[in-house]
Amino acid sequence: MAQTAASNKLDWQSDAQDPERSEAIKAALREVIDPEIGLNIIELGLVRDLAFNEDKSTWIKMILTTPFCPYGPAMLEQTRNKVMSVTETPAKIEMGMEIWDPSMMEEGAGADWGLF
Repeated sequence: MAQTAASNKLDWQSDAQDPERSEAIKAALREVIDPEIGLNIIELGLVRDLAFNEDKSTWIKMILTTPFCPYGPAMLEQTRNKVMSVTETPAKIEMGMEIWDPSMMEEGAGADWGLF
């Protein structure tokens, strides 16, 4: 996974593996909303990486906006279910160790907060 500093766009491993399927997953994940913030997990930059494994499963690396986010378990389950609905294969989420900050948001997503 690489992040382009100028655009805050994450380059997932899946983008190189299967761009079409990767975009379909990204679109589906825009439906997973952080209820406290009101933005989706893609806008927030919470999905840090995604890859398609040789065993046909999907690996997702994700972080939360706060370590003890009360909605974390529900958002993780929604994320896993959305990915499985697109791929029709098992999905596994690995929690990343990065600390979330607003600079991880998609360009323009923080405008309503007065951040960008």
